[in-house]
Amino acid sequence: MKLPLTVIIPTYNEEEHIASLLEQVTWADEILVVDSFSTDATVELVEETSARLLQRKYIGPADQKNWGIRQAKHNWVLILDADERLSPSLMKEIKMVIQQPKGDCAGYWMYRQNYFMGKKINYSGLQRDKVIRLIQRDLCAYNNKQVHEEIESTGKIGFLQHKLEHYTYKNLAHFLAKNERYALWSAEDHLAKTKRVTWWHLFVKPLGRFFSQYILKRGFLDGQAGFIFCVIMAWGVFLRYARIKELLREKKAKD
Repeated sequence: MKLPLTVIIPTYNEEEHIASLLEQVTWADEILVVDSFSTDATVELVEETSARLLQRKYIGPADQKNWGIRQAKHNWVLILDADERLSPSLMKEIKMVIQQPKGDCAGYWMYRQNYFMGKKINYSGLQRDKVIRLIQRDLCAYNNKQVHEEIESTGKIGFLQHKLEHYTYKNLAHFLAKNERYALWSAEDHLAKTKRVTWWHLFVKPLGRFFSQYILKRGFLDGQAGFIFCVIMAWGVFLRYARIKELLREKKAKD
């Protein structure tokens, strides 16, 4: 029996992930794939299933997901990235929640188990990684951040007990490109509150990010994968402020 749930999956060139994720959520009554005009086989793979394909120009992650939420026909909405998977225990828990009366929760946090370079990452700042993904459509929407966008709600947000699995790594080139893209988006989020960029931003803050994730948050316990992950995260901080410096220079030239 199909359950009254809309699953929303934003995609762009996700041919490696999309088929197996769609197979996981066939029990949902409605599956919406919000695609940003993929150039690989993503569209063809979606069209082979019962999922509904919607294509729309990509402006930003919050904008894309909010638009998708407005297309949902069911009150309960589950938002999944193509590189995420539901564990059997989490799937069972979600099914139980959506079959209960609405209750007092507008949405639910899910903790994530992250994987990087084929290794489970238990530390490196990701040990408490969580996202709000199961929501009531009319009570929740994403804020307007370009990076680390999060749900804002008019009601209480609860916690699900079981973890969402997150396979963020295809290969090193993919992860570096993703990190660079997030750094450039993050620059837009931080631009208004950064009046000038100094050595503090370009050197101390990236070094501080590495020290925090690798030492204080015990990234060294994740082995070589943890070291590489923490270095790339620090590099992302450097790129953010290098981009802000560039944006400030462009703004000054126009004034």
